[in-house]
Amino acid sequence: MEEQTQRHRPGSPVRSGIPEHGRIPKYYAVKARIAELLDVLGEGGTLPTERDLAERYEVSRETVRQALRELLLEGRLRRSGRGTVVAGPKLEQPLSLASYTEGVRRQGRRPGRHLIGLEQFPCPPDLAPGIGAEPGEPVWHLERVLLADDERVGLESTYIRVARAPRLNSDFQPDSSFYGYLRDSLGISFGEADEKLETVLATPREALLIGTPPALPMLLIHRFSRDQDGRPLERVRSLYRGDRFSFTTRLHAE
Repeated sequence: MEEQTQRHRPGSPVRSGIPEHGRIPKYYAVKARIAELLDVLGEGGTLPTERDLAERYEVSRETVRQALRELLLEGRLRRSGRGTVVAGPKLEQPLSLASYTEGVRRQGRRPGRHLIGLEQFPCPPDLAPGIGAEPGEPVWHLERVLLADDERVGLESTYIRVARAPRLNSDFQPDSSFYGYLRDSLGISFGEADEKLETVLATPREALLIGTPPALPMLLIHRFSRDQDGRPLERVRSLYRGDRFSFTTRLHAE
């Protein structure tokens, strides 16, 4: 395949990733042409087979395979049964004290959660300061798979003192909003939080629970929250699929 150049489109990477000398790998040129095909097929459209794409673009199946791998990692494609289909836009989750439920609903999607476990254990010393607990004090660990329209998109672990939510195991519906439960049932509101966002690979267990390949990049958020009175409240570890999520925030001049 001969070398190609592409014009920059608003919202795309500068020069669409093409080096200044204009020479690009063969797989990348194929990837660009498949990306154009995705726009034609539309969300949910089924992609032709690797063999058909190789014949169409006159390249090897391995070249096509490499292009498809990148499009899958970027969230442009998703596996569906035996085929590959065009994925919808990524979920945009705000970096704010809004709950996951609120963020997903704002985009017209149906949020959900699947309970993995709710257990009580003595608080280890390294966790205690972040949630306002004494070492050895009982704490809850709530672990749930995050869903959007029944699609598994993340994994969330929440730690909170049993004293702050003593009836969590009996009064809380695991598929509902934890923040809503704290607010509506316990009168606890959130005041502020510290968050750290980083890119990681899922562990084999996490990948199995979320239903993704271990090599798929994940977005990991650590959050330490405080209540309306400034007291430490919870620690949350949220793992999101990098191919299905992006995060947004609004910045203000100091």
